[in-house]
Amino acid sequence: MVWVAATVVGLGFLIALEIASRRYGARGPITDQAREVIFAPRSGTVLYASMALMMVVLTWRQRFIALGAAVGIDVVFWLVRWAVGAEMMFGNGALWVTLACGVIAVTRRTGRDRVLLLKGVGLALLLVAGRKTGYAWLLITSKTRPRVLDQYVATADHALGNPSWLAGRIVATTGTVGAHILEWVYIQLAVAAVAVALYQLRHVAVERRFPGHHLVRTFLVIGLLGPGIYMIFPVVGPVFAYGADGGHWAVADLWPDTPPPVGTPQRMPFDEITPRNCMPSLHTAWATAIFIHALKGPWVLRFAGAFWLIATLGATLGFGYHYGADIIAGVVFTLTIDMALRSLDRGWDRSAKRFVVYGAAVFTAFLVSYRYLSTEMAAHPWVFGPLFMLATASVVYGYARIARLSELTAVPAHLPEPRREPQHEPV
Repeated sequence: MVWVAATVVGLGFLIALEIASRRYGARGPITDQAREVIFAPRSGTVLYASMALMMVVLTWRQRFIALGAAVGIDVVFWLVRWAVGAEMMFGNGALWVTLACGVIAVTRRTGRDRVLLLKGVGLALLLVAGRKTGYAWLLITSKTRPRVLDQYVATADHALGNPSWLAGRIVATTGTVGAHILEWVYIQLAVAAVAVALYQLRHVAVERRFPGHHLVRTFLVIGLLGPGIYMIFPVVGPVFAYGADGGHWAVADLWPDTPPPVGTPQRMPFDEITPRNCMPSLHTAWATAIFIHALKGPWVLRFAGAFWLIATLGATLGFGYHYGADIIAGVVFTLTIDMALRSLDRGWDRSAKRFVVYGAAVFTAFLVSYRYLSTEMAAHPWVFGPLFMLATASVVYGYARIARLSELTAVPAHLPEPRREPQHEPV
């Protein structure tokens, strides 16, 4: 019943976004996804990563069959597109195989096998749908929030030392090589998430069950709640509000060479194209989620998680997409959400309840301070800067402490015996 209710709510949400996108003359997430069954996808990497998530419920033989079918279908699409001169992109095969597994689950499987395969297919489609809904949300923020609060955040950022301006100059000195590496890490964040998720879900096919808490849950909830904050606190970022990318809408062409002067901030009009997607930094939030979930893996995964977090911070600040204030808000946002989801699985004890309330209070205090105390923050940076960093560190410490205690006191779950009847093949 929970899965049915979640499906109904999710479908209603997608339909609402579809209608809203149509009002602004753009394709909605449902239409955009349906086109990718035939037309060139936006990102073939995401479609294959989503199929990889779905394959955690399959046996190794079924995985090889599914992967071979996906590659074969993509080769056919590639040849046809090459012959007719259409846009070249891969990924249709992965989407076809994922949808085919959904059909097989309904028509060829029964009982727990059907439920497990449908969960795998649903997980894959949720990742794809999350990316499509993200595009729709960004469009809606640019159309419905004509004025942005960048001047408030930029003023508050003086208390943190204007890290975006500093990181922008550092990235500029690294040349094209450093910029290309950071850009690749920034764009392929979902691939890193899938790598960590595959490690967490590696026993699903044998145990015939999903773990109670894993990265994909946190990843999706961050993507669901974050855009709502965009609507409340619209910010476009320093490269647009204070840089050449903002054109005549920018306050001045200051980024990254000259920090903005401290003045009286006010709402400023901006174009109807640039997304208001800065507060909080969801790229930082997702990279933080990847890091904390990778900590329970082998050293290679821990190293990759730390690298992705550091590189993502460098990209978000160094490319001028975010202010420092967005970054610390994103960290608090993620840790609060992950603790809430962890508690839903392992039970709500007193420490978890207090932490979630505390994390939400710190996040709210950050937003209120950026909006109403930004001038005071800029005037007293040696007071507010350490105070805000200490508040962020307290959330990090609280999360680490509670997570460590829950691991030490966790009772091993009783796993059902693997089913011994032969498994049906998907192809």
